[in-house]
Amino acid sequence: MTTSTRTLVPQPVSATSARPAGRIGGRGPALRLPPRLGSAVLAVVPLLALLVLWQLLTANHVVLWLRFDKIPAPADVLESFRTQLGSPDYYRNLLSSTRRILLGFGLATIAGVLVGMMVGRSVVAARLIRPVIEVARSIPAIAVVPLAILLFPTGEQGIVFITFFAAFFPVAVSTIHAVQALPRVWEEAARTLGARRIDILLRIALPGALPGIFSGLSVAMGVAWICVISAEMISGQFGIGYFTWQSYGLLDYPSVVVGMLTIGALGWATSALVELAGRRVNRWLPRAAR
Repeated sequence: MTTSTRTLVPQPVSATSARPAGRIGGRGPALRLPPRLGSAVLAVVPLLALLVLWQLLTANHVVLWLRFDKIPAPADVLESFRTQLGSPDYYRNLLSSTRRILLGFGLATIAGVLVGMMVGRSVVAARLIRPVIEVARSIPAIAVVPLAILLFPTGEQGIVFITFFAAFFPVAVSTIHAVQALPRVWEEAARTLGARRIDILLRIALPGALPGIFSGLSVAMGVAWICVISAEMISGQFGIGYFTWQSYGLLDYPSVVVGMLTIGALGWATSALVELAGRRVNRWLPRAAR
């Protein structure tokens, strides 16, 4: 019985399959942007699209239920922004709002993490403190403004308290959930190896809860900006919220838009800093778990 053998002969590679990966249609190199540049382009394109739409609606005085004929054009807002850049009051308002955010958010971070760890780790603390948290966090921070005006001797302290009140609950609740979601086997293994309670708290519970804590911090930063601007509009004498409301009272609508865009830029910048800090702190985690 004759056994036939087949000789494997390399097949010629077609022109289509031999096309380099960096070419489009075989005619030239593909347009590939660096990752960071590509991300920047993707972020800028929607902003430019909104700017063009804004210009078209205001330039043509479009009235389709929404009255864009009363909205200042981008050129008017840009001119107002140039004027504000030359005004010391604009920078004083920026510094006032930023200082209030840093104080209120910083205090809320410290208190929220401490209370959250306590409630998440202790049954007694959960029964004593959790009901208070659940009742208080349902109260809008802006509703606390009249009480803050009566409670604190200065408006500055009252605004910082409102910012703290708004940011505290997202941090505390996210910390509670992050601590309670930790695998019990981690603590049991540590106890088996002779770890003390303080070691378990600082080396297992806190590091393991950090991803959830930073998620709460990101939410808390956005909430803090909303409430500090609202408080400045009601009872502030300085701040970007006060500047925006004062511009509305003076019928200076381009400056109102300048204030709004400034608030958005500040909120974006501070949230980005929180996320950057979270990525740095949580570098030990796998990328998919961050």
